[in-house]
This record gives sequence, structure tokens and C-alpha cells, in this order.
Amino acid sequence: MTIVSKGSEYINSFLSYIRIELGLSSNSIASYSVDLNQFKKWVDKNFLNIHSIDESNVEKYVRHLAKERNLKSSTVNRKIASIKGFFFFLRKKKIISINPAASLSSIRGSSSLPKSMSLRDVETLLNAPDCQTFIGLRDKTMLELMYATGVRVSELINLQYGDIDLNRSLIKVMGKGGKERMIPFGDDALSSLIEYIDFRRKNNLSLRSRDFFISQQGKKITRTGFWGRIKAYLKVTGLSMDISPHTLRHAFATHILNNGADLRSLQMLLGHSDLSTTQIYTHIAKHQLGKLIQDHHPRG
Repeated sequence: MTIVSKGSEYINSFLSYIRIELGLSSNSIASYSVDLNQFKKWVDKNFLNIHSIDESNVEKYVRHLAKERNLKSSTVNRKIASIKGFFFFLRKKKIISINPAASLSSIRGSSSLPKSMSLRDVETLLNAPDCQTFIGLRDKTMLELMYATGVRVSELINLQYGDIDLNRSLIKVMGKGGKERMIPFGDDALSSLIEYIDFRRKNNLSLRSRDFFISQQGKKITRTGFWGRIKAYLKVTGLSMDISPHTLRHAFATHILNNGADLRSLQMLLGHSDLSTTQIYTHIAKHQLGKLIQDHHPRG
């Protein structure tokens, strides 16, 4: 019984387990699927047997990820977690007698700061969509709201009409772990929201849909669809192609910190369960302030 013949079956069983019994999100399941199928491809290439894979084989694969593929430590650690979960499942189901990943540890690496954007670049991106069209107006509203609130991409695309309070300038989002939070937004985002809603009403664009951000066909916009729109605007404006929807979340965090927000308030706005996760933005803020002095101080 080789992983060549049974690997896909075992992976599918594991994915069903984490979906049904653990209740993981579709995004998490998709990540597990990618990680494990990449591992399976490497195992097949090395002609290994599912019952004979040992600790040295798994460690060799981790070295392959870190050195030969030169992946970030955070990416490698995510793949390690996927492999550990998979072999734990196989051991639990008594498919294997020994878990070869039981003692596998996360790797240490240089903690790279998340990319942010300058205020000028944010404004360039926000002004890129053509608001004379429905798609342009929708994209403009999504970008404005994301920068105004710092929401995750998944939280943004899952917004429904009932989650938006125009009178109080608040949105309600469901974050990780099913935690709900209310986030305020400013006048620019409010203006875009009102204009987008008016356009949908006047043009009778799927008003029966509870999904707030939709395609021209009336279906909820996907992460891939939104990412594709961002790429198009980056090409038009000449901005760095490294910018992603998530970069606006980072920009929101660093810009309000630079303007005097406290860390605890930022933690609540971002929906971080642990303050240490939020503290990364203080390093970005300090880095940017240091660069500001170097660039503009006469003796910098």
C-alpha cells in the first residue's frame, strides 16, 4: 500500500475529518489540501511508502522546503502544521503504527515585517477604479472600506446588507473563531457606501441578494475575483505588484498607529486575540519613522 496509490484517499479522508468533525473553514481546508498534496508529490517522487516514512524523511522534506524552495519560515511552519495534523489523523485511525511527525518542530526564521503602503500609494489605489461603472464603483467601495476599517479580505467579501449601519457609520464582521466585532468607518467610506447602494437600487442589481458586494451576475464576489481586480489597478497605476488586498489591512494598522492610536484599540479593531500579534505594527511604525528621518532630516 503505497502513498502513490492511497495517498489521495488518505488526504481526502483527513480533509473530510477536519471539515465535519473539527468544523474548520473552507479557507483552512483549502490550505491543508494544498500543503498535503505538495507533500504527497514529493513522497511519490522519492518512491516512499506510507508505512515506512520515518522522522528523517519528514525532516528531509522540511529542509527541502526551507532551503531548496527557499520558502518563508512562516510558510514552512504552516506546512509543518498540516503534515503533523495529517499524520496524527493517520495514527488515530490506526493506518500507521508510528507517527513520523510527532516530534517535528517549527523552524525559526527572520521575522519579516508585513508589507505596508505609503499614504500616497493608498490614495493612488483608491482613486484607480472608474466609478462611472458598477464594477468600478463596487471596487472603489471595497477598497475604501478595507482601508477605513482594516478588515480581513474574508470579512469584507462576506459582508451582508444587515451588517452595515450607515446611520452610525459602523460595520459588523464575524472574525476568526466566530468572534463578532463592530468597527467604525469615516466619511470617505460612508460616501462610497451610499453611492454604491444607490447605484444598486436605481439599477435593480440583485436587491434580493443579502450579499453586499456582488458581481454583475448578482453573485457574491470571491477572494480570487477581488484579487484579480486589485492586480488590474496595480498595472494601470504602476504601483508595486507586491501589493495585495491584505496590504490595505497592514496600511490601516500602521497609519493609525503613526497618528497616535494605542495598541489595545488597534487590537480590538483588527480582531486579534493576542496583543503580541498586534505588536508587529509598532515595529513597522518605528521602521517608517526611522526612514522618514533618514530621508528628510538634514543630518539623517
